[in-house]
Amino acid sequence: MHEPKSARGTPFEVFATFLKLGLTSFGGPVAHIGYFRAEFVERRKWLDDTSFTDLVALCQFLPGPASSQVGIAIGFARAGWIGALAAWTGFTLPSAIALILFALGLAHSAQLIHSGIVHGLKLAAVAIVAQAVWGMKTSLCPDRLRAGIAVAAALIALTVPSAAGQLGAIAFGGIIGWRMLTLTHLASAKHRRYGIGRTQGAMLLAVFFVLLALLPGVAGWTGANWLAMASVFYRSGSLVFGGGHVVLPLLQASVVPNGWVPNDVFLAGYGAAQAVPGPLFTFAAFLGAVMPAPLGGWIGGFAMLVAMFLPAFLLVLGALPFWETLRQRDAIQRAMGGVNAAVVGILGAALYDPVWTSAVHSRADVALALAAFGLLVVGRVSPVIVVALTAIGGWMIGA
Repeated sequence: MHEPKSARGTPFEVFATFLKLGLTSFGGPVAHIGYFRAEFVERRKWLDDTSFTDLVALCQFLPGPASSQVGIAIGFARAGWIGALAAWTGFTLPSAIALILFALGLAHSAQLIHSGIVHGLKLAAVAIVAQAVWGMKTSLCPDRLRAGIAVAAALIALTVPSAAGQLGAIAFGGIIGWRMLTLTHLASAKHRRYGIGRTQGAMLLAVFFVLLALLPGVAGWTGANWLAMASVFYRSGSLVFGGGHVVLPLLQASVVPNGWVPNDVFLAGYGAAQAVPGPLFTFAAFLGAVMPAPLGGWIGGFAMLVAMFLPAFLLVLGALPFWETLRQRDAIQRAMGGVNAAVVGILGAALYDPVWTSAVHSRADVALALAAFGLLVVGRVSPVIVVALTAIGGWMIGA
């Protein structure tokens, strides 16, 4: 392993650096990784290229928001535990505040949710989820077996349209991948030390699994609605593989059927989340802000934001001491290959229901969604510009 490097920075330095990234990092997790490399490897030299690449590989292996997890680990390496919190806060706060303000705007103007602009945001969500499926099927389903897993997962998710169906599809993909996939064995590698021992890592992972197992039961036993809501967001943050877009079906299957968030509000918020910088997981702040009492508003937005990102903290900092052991296990690599293929199928099912069925009602809607998809995939136009153009197009259709 590389020799440990002491945390030479301050939490404020970490916060200020990540706040700048949180205000300017558009384009999704892949783009975020590019911004991080330019800032922390090339410009500030907080870590070398090998350590950065290794950290990115770990965070793509784990469930959760990969770019945020990379940031948390960099903040920890620079300024310890408070540095990790400072990195997450700086990177997440701008988009969370913007989405909570949007949620408050919807709450104070009942007509806004039925406006053409919001309808345009829902059509933007159609194009963006379609782009995600289009890109993920190439990288995560490169052979017939994984393509078959994706199709089967989509059928399971459509047949059992609930969180249970989606979790069943993920389990199915993991089992098939473990038993049937053939992957090249990864060579051993050296890793940078981050100052977390195996005992600390094991404790963090134990807390992660205890919360994942016990939160639903405790929520049911106490009857506390806010705890049930927090449990849903914690579970979604714990089980999202393949990028932020996959959080959409997991959350929608829980918050909409329970009556916590209307489906048209859900999709409008998801469309708006594409137009802000930072991690897509800050969509949780929007949902928390539009939820009924005892949540809602600023308190609900920040509470669900914490519930959504807590698994990312526990997983990335807990897994760092065990990364070499994890990556060397072929069975884990095969299972993850199957899980990632299943994720493509789940997202494809979500593209139809609820995204398409809730947003597309006319030929004009189809045309606008298709134009947005073409701008994203063929024209490679920034999602921010596409969302803005689609909102204007929705307003014109409504007018």
